[in-house]
Amino acid sequence: MLGRLRRIEGQIRGLQRMVDEDTYCIDVLTQISAAKSALHAVAVGLLEDHLAHCVVDAARAGDPTAKVKEASDAIARLVRS
Repeated sequence: MLGRLRRIEGQIRGLQRMVDEDTYCIDVLTQISAAKSALHAVAVGLLEDHLAHCVVDAARAGDPTAKVKEASDAIARLVRS
């Protein structure tokens, strides 16, 4: 995850340079789309980890309700974005 986030950070710095250098708008928009997709992939990975660990651990402990609700809320936020 940290490696992906560092790559995204580099993409964002690249976007700043592109805007500073008056790069063609469509090229900037293309890079914004790529950065958004990369962030989405990180979010999905974190959600998978939450389901695989937090929700499973809560289920083993007998009450996964709160963790499932957290996951559902996170999924709803991802779908809206």
